[in-house]
Amino acid sequence: MKGLTTTAVLAALLVGLGAYIYFYEWGEQPAAEEKEKAFATVATDSIEELQIKAATGETSHLRRGDNGWEIVEPVTANADPAEISSITSNLSSLEVQRVVDENPSDVAQYGLNPPKVDVAFRLKNEKDFRHLFVGEKTATGGDLYARRQNDKKVFLISSFLDSTFNRTTFDLRDKRILAIDREKVDAVEIANGRDVVQVVKSGDQWRLAKPFDARGDYGAVEGLVTRLSSGQMQRIVDAEGKDLKQYGLDPPTTTVTVAAGSARASLLFGRTEAQSTYAKDASRPMVFAVEESLVTDVRKPAADLRRKDVFDFRSFTANRIEVRRGADTLVFEKTKDKDGKEIWRTAGGQNADTTKVEDLLTKLSNLRAASFETAPPAAMTSPDMTVNVRFDENKTETVTLAKNGSDAYAARAGEPGAAKLEATPYDDAVKALDALKQ
Repeated sequence: MKGLTTTAVLAALLVGLGAYIYFYEWGEQPAAEEKEKAFATVATDSIEELQIKAATGETSHLRRGDNGWEIVEPVTANADPAEISSITSNLSSLEVQRVVDENPSDVAQYGLNPPKVDVAFRLKNEKDFRHLFVGEKTATGGDLYARRQNDKKVFLISSFLDSTFNRTTFDLRDKRILAIDREKVDAVEIANGRDVVQVVKSGDQWRLAKPFDARGDYGAVEGLVTRLSSGQMQRIVDAEGKDLKQYGLDPPTTTVTVAAGSARASLLFGRTEAQSTYAKDASRPMVFAVEESLVTDVRKPAADLRRKDVFDFRSFTANRIEVRRGADTLVFEKTKDKDGKEIWRTAGGQNADTTKVEDLLTKLSNLRAASFETAPPAAMTSPDMTVNVRFDENKTETVTLAKNGSDAYAARAGEPGAAKLEATPYDDAVKALDALKQ
């Protein structure tokens, strides 16, 4: 009898499990209960004003203007578009997770008398503000207690909204250190005392203009521009900025000037304390603090912004190469055979080993500077070889290469100093050249 009972229980469990798998795994899912919207008729773009009282007690008043959102009290400043978008979009989509008390006798137990945070907003064509009162977190921390003005009902909203709505004036303001259009920047100048580094953009390429003329490293310069355009204030130190000397800003230790066409914006850096550096936008009076790493990233020496690739060509863009090595000169030109296939020929018109020519081109195009010498080393007075390459139809470049012991060097025509290379890639290029002579 006992065995039959056990069997029956197991059978019932099996049927229940089968039903669960059918309905929840294979079958049609039950429709999720649609949650009530806290503000059902509110659209993001219909919100014209915000008044936010943070948990600190600080109240910020913001208004939508012709040029975007602005803070009008307690200071006048541009607002952070991302912060405002987060607040307005979450207000319009705010869901009531669950009603916990329809008619509470005292809302203080929920942290709602007074509320921890008060988010007030006014809609277009409305006179009065609507209020969302936000209280404490639930015991589990998963939700927040909240209620609407003129509504006793206490309900729950998701706890992540605490960091969305509980914002101070500084949180809400535009904290960019420079107001620049990153895509239009065409020059950057970094002045460290008497040392000045300048890069300028021509077309889609960057070039060093000071302290010497040389190719710019596209990635390094673009990284610098991105760092400047995305840099944020950590805090405002002095809104008036009347005594700049105390912050090391009179004179500044470093001045960075960014140009976009005829527009100019300058950022001044001063003294560093406790991993923060005092800084100032030259067009505004306030002094603010930025992270020390930002200053380190911006104070770039010229060598860091100089292009590291020895050659501009790539093996597939080259169409002629001439190598002078001692008394020998090798010349190869790309052409097409009678079937239209690309091949390489010598200056005398004989077919060359295409695989070996392209291997040489690949090895040369892979040469990169590990560092730069301000003046050509003695080895460059008697270079091992001079390479002239034509590529992209009508571009040419000439590079001399030399080796002294384990050190290899390359110097480009028209650029100062020399690049110091790693020995192994240089030796590989020499071997590829020797293979063509066999």
